[in-house]
Amino acid sequence: MTVRIVLGAQFGDEAKGKIADFLAASARYVVRSAGGPNTGHTIVLPEGPVVLHQLACGVLRHGVTGVSGPGMVIQPFKLEEELDGLRQRGLLRGEFALSDRAHVVLPIHELEDVWEDELRGRHRPEASLGTTKSGIGPAYADRAGRFGLRVAELSRPAVLRERLELLYATKAHLPNLPPIDELAGRLSEVGARLAPFVRTTEPILWEAISRGENILLEGAQSALLDLDFGTYPYVTSSHPTSAGALVGSGIPPTELDEVIGVAKAYATRVGAGPFPTEDTSERGEYLRRTGGERGATTGRPRRCGWLDLVLLRYVARLNGLTSLAITKVDVLGGLDDVPVCVAYRTPDGREIRDGPPTSADDLARAEPIYESLPAWPEFHARLKERILREGPNALPADLRRFLAFVEEGVGVPVEYVGYGAHRDETVWLGPPSQRRRPAGLAAWSP
Repeated sequence: MTVRIVLGAQFGDEAKGKIADFLAASARYVVRSAGGPNTGHTIVLPEGPVVLHQLACGVLRHGVTGVSGPGMVIQPFKLEEELDGLRQRGLLRGEFALSDRAHVVLPIHELEDVWEDELRGRHRPEASLGTTKSGIGPAYADRAGRFGLRVAELSRPAVLRERLELLYATKAHLPNLPPIDELAGRLSEVGARLAPFVRTTEPILWEAISRGENILLEGAQSALLDLDFGTYPYVTSSHPTSAGALVGSGIPPTELDEVIGVAKAYATRVGAGPFPTEDTSERGEYLRRTGGERGATTGRPRRCGWLDLVLLRYVARLNGLTSLAITKVDVLGGLDDVPVCVAYRTPDGREIRDGPPTSADDLARAEPIYESLPAWPEFHARLKERILREGPNALPADLRRFLAFVEEGVGVPVEYVGYGAHRDETVWLGPPSQRRRPAGLAAWSP
């Protein structure tokens, strides 16, 4: 039995869905533990690409159950559309379970999300967070404020009505609120249609552990977008860390075996916020174009730059990473060289290697210090076929040196390498060897 967590180790969009889908082949349950329709995990199947938003990738595999867990915020109308879309394509192959403890994202939360971000922008244009406007932040705020509505209440009309009346009283400042009677009716109807999937999911997972079955926790967003430990306020509203995955699934920490951090061989960020290694030159545009760097949920172009070992070391320590999955190495194939950020220089001339400052403004002023590594050849079809036949020994020598450089710099072994978008274009390097913990990580001093 193995309980694994797959989480983002950068600013999101690291191809977590691809790695989670790869590992789901040996899992009995795959659990999404946080987030909602603001995420988009793209998985390229033989039938074509699939983008999952509120479903765990386990629903795509026979014999696997995908669980939308208690730490999520669920937009029920969009969830129903997602399920119907998979059914129509014949891709809903696994089972689906929806936690009765998950909170509900309402249309009024989506209105509030737009209103709040416009308010920030009017106050100070650069304060706009660039959210997906999916209502995630307001839904989590209402959960914390004890105004929220949970999936379990969708099938209880009296409780549903009472909760909505209280919630509407807190949203009187919002324009164009839908009539409460109309919303209550729609929620009752969608609740009835989703009822066959609703479960108290944590005992199901506990029993699976007792039977020795494998469980995979599929993270959304990234540790650097964590509400407490990310680049606040340019963060998400949940905890996409290893600790957050346990809380959001109901699995106790004593059962955890592996924490796999997913990072691209370069870096991207969507929306506002500091990004020390961002490259706004033609090379950054090359990464965007070659890597197909557009948001799966919004379609927005991603900001592109280079791998940042300062942030990766911090994420490794924060989450207790046992190994790394480095993805999209094919995008860098054929370049003249590959820059890797190994330290920051502060405005007063100090050199920092251990971790980011608490302040997003301070991080934005940090100057990256790069080491330049030799690039590897292009990943043409023949090379991909050879890797598929021969495994990791077929990886180019310069790529292996790059992976060793990352291992040494982070103190965590690289266990998986993604070299293309398709499901089978991932190679396992073998069991991770013992490595020292990331050294240093002293506090940033202002």
